Amino acid sequence: QVQLVESGGGLVQAGGSLRLSCASSRSIFSIAGMGWYRAAPGNQREKVAAITSSGSTYYLDSVKGRFTISRDNAKNTVYLQMNSLKPEDTAVYFCYANGHWGTDWGQGTQVTVSS
Repeated sequence: QVQLVESGGGLVQAGGSLRLSCASSRSIFSIAGMGWYRAAPGNQREKVAAITSSGSTYYLDSVKGRFTISRDNAKNTVYLQMNSLKPEDTAVYFCYANGHWGTDWGQGTQVTVSS
């Protein structure tokens, strides 16, 4: 298992940027997949971005070209750079890690984008 701690959320105006960080309690070098989901009130949880141990990435269509996911194995951290933020990006963002043991989740960080 792994403990994940997210940071970097906050309040930003539309068009602004935020960078979310997800720090792992153990090495992420061999973790098969890590990424981010988000959950907004009244909406289903959706997968925003993911990255594999080999560096392959996935993005939700609505964030393509605006969000970038990356991983720093030396720092055991995954990042989500969010640019050109829109009010509809407002949600709690959760980091996850898919390992051979299953899936672990962070506690979530709130992102609020004002219009």
